[in-house]
Parts: sequence; C-alpha cells; structure tokens
Amino acid sequence: MKKKKSSKKSLRTRFVIPDCKNFTGYKPCFPDTRCYEECVDHRAIGTRILIVNLDAMGNVLATTAMLPALKRKYPVSSVSWITEKNAAPLLWNNPYLDRTYTWEPENWLIIQQLKYDLVLNVDKSRRSAAFTQSVKASKKLGFGMNSNGAIVPLNKEARENYILGLDDRLKFRVNTKTVPQLQCEQFRLKFVRDEYTLRLNEEELAFCKEFRRAISKEDGDVVIGFNTGCSHLYPNKKMTIEQHVHLIRRLLDIPNARILLVGGPEDTERNAEIVRQAGKMVVSTPTQEGLRRGLCYVNVCDVVITGDSFGMHAAIALKKHVIVWFGVSCWPEIDLFDRGVKLVPEGLHCSPCWKHQCPYNLECIQMIDLNAIEQHVRNFVGLRR
Repeated sequence: MKKKKSSKKSLRTRFVIPDCKNFTGYKPCFPDTRCYEECVDHRAIGTRILIVNLDAMGNVLATTAMLPALKRKYPVSSVSWITEKNAAPLLWNNPYLDRTYTWEPENWLIIQQLKYDLVLNVDKSRRSAAFTQSVKASKKLGFGMNSNGAIVPLNKEARENYILGLDDRLKFRVNTKTVPQLQCEQFRLKFVRDEYTLRLNEEELAFCKEFRRAISKEDGDVVIGFNTGCSHLYPNKKMTIEQHVHLIRRLLDIPNARILLVGGPEDTERNAEIVRQAGKMVVSTPTQEGLRRGLCYVNVCDVVITGDSFGMHAAIALKKHVIVWFGVSCWPEIDLFDRGVKLVPEGLHCSPCWKHQCPYNLECIQMIDLNAIEQHVRNFVGLRR
C-alpha cells in the first residue's frame, strides 16, 4: 500500500507540460515515451510568431521571401502562417514554417486562444486587419484596424508601404522597392534579397522528370512554357489568343524547342483553342489536377513566358528564366532575381493602373513586343548550347 501511494506521489511530482514543439497533449510524441516525465527530443518553442497573409496566391509566394530574414532574426522560434485554403499548398514542405492554418472558423478559434510574441499582418485588407486585432500578442506589426473600421499601419516602419497604397504617384512613378524589400522593412527585418521559398517533394520531382522525358525528343531540348492566363480578378493581365498563336508559331522554328502551355482551371478552354490554332506540336498540360501538380508542370519548363500573374510568381519561385510583360501592374515591385527580363509599355501614360476594366481598349496589351519576346527566347536558347 505504501508503495502505491509513493508511486502516485511521484507521478504528481514529475508531471510537467513540456515547452516543446513536438508536444500536443494528445498522444506521445514518440512511441513508448512519457513526455510529461522527460522530453526525449526537445525542440524549443522560442519566439512564437504568426503571419497573417490572406491575399492572392502570388502575394503568398512573394511573402515567403521574408522567411529566411525572419529566421535569422529569431533563430529559436515557432512560425505559424494563416492563409486561404487555396494558397495553403504553396506552404507545404516549407522548412521555415512549423504550422500552417487555413482560413476557417475552427482555426480562428484555435489561434484566438493562443498567445503570440509577434504577429505580422501582411495584408492591407479589413478582414486581415480585424483578425490581427483579435489575436493575443505582445507585439503586432504591419496593418491593423482602428475603431472607425479603417486600415492603419501598426508601426512606423509600415507607413511607407501603407502610403504607397494611397498615393498613385508614389506607387506608379516613384517607388523602386520590390515587394519582398517593402515587407522586410515594415517587419523590422534586414533585407538581403532572399528568394521565394517553394519546395517540391520527391514524388513531385520524380513526376517532373518523367513528364519531361515524355515530351522531349532529345536531351538538348529546351522546354518553353507559356503561362497563358491569369485570375478573374484582373483579366487584363493576359495576351490575346491571337498573340499567343503568332508567337508560338515563330518559336516552333527554334531547333529542339518544345512548347508547353500551363495554367489553371480558368485557362482550360483558352489553352485548347491555342492548341487548335497553333498545332499539335504544342503540349497543353492538364489544368484540373490541382495546384501542386500545376507547379510541377511549371517546373518542367526551362523558360516561362507570362504576364504578371500567379504563374509568374510560381516560375520565379521555381527559379525559371522568366520573360514577363507588364501593363496593369507595377513592374518595380517584382524581382526576377537576375533570371529573366521585364517588358514594360514605354510612353504609355495610363500604365500601370491596377484597373479591373480598361477604358483605352487594352493599349498596354496591344503594345506587347512579340519580337522582343522571341529574341529573348532565342538568346536564352543560344546561351544553353
């Protein structure tokens, strides 16, 4: 009897909630271990950080460029990220993240019960600002909301990025900083031009290798990818079908060139029409297989021709040579990391504009220099030989 009491007393004495990333409180972290008595593989939680980023998928990819700087400043830390469900797969396998939450009620409840040391809100949107205000944290940087419902900067370093959204002259004509630089500065991180972080797993890399082998005829083939569409939010970020067909026909003259069309579900019919007009030498990749498989098709390419859309950001993240045209959006904000070229409409007073509808008959799209794109592709192919 005395032994039994001693055992109970010992259990009560040794019962400890580990301060460890592995510990959930639901089951042992490893088989046949007693985490409450002794932690066998301690991973310090450190500084608890939450990133709020519910913007478009391209913006989510661009935001990953600040993660290395965040980890350099807070080497012992636990970094979580909440984002939209459609963007969450972009964060799979990311070595800088400990947890990814999707934007849904269950996760709102969980996060609002936690206590963070630092919350970083990337988005200038009311829902992200309101959510940031609701989270318990010692420090919040980026953007929040005041009592009148207006989005406001939470720290002085966020004011520059904040004002860019309110002043077209500064944003369209004066600013020369990229999105990753603006984000690092507003979050008090040292900017050293880190690249996006996007990791394919072993199965995905094997798929890329096999798919490339299937579409290539020789080892020296160059796969030229066309990201043909864009989101419905800014429909004027894409070339016309006629422009695509004209350019593709010229590029098919390049020896060992393989043309690959990539895109999302919204581009299915568009890509089919391009193939119908350009010919069967053009390979249209499936558009209904999900985001991660779509990334694999981009990864197969050597060079990607695109507008300023998610496809551009995916190509940048996968370290492809990118030839991108601009019209609606701001080209200084994009960093190609010395792999590619930006084509901008010269002398066009209305570009950039960020308008959903164009009152000028899409002049910036009409001005896309197809000759320049062709020459840049030929130059790229020549350097590879």
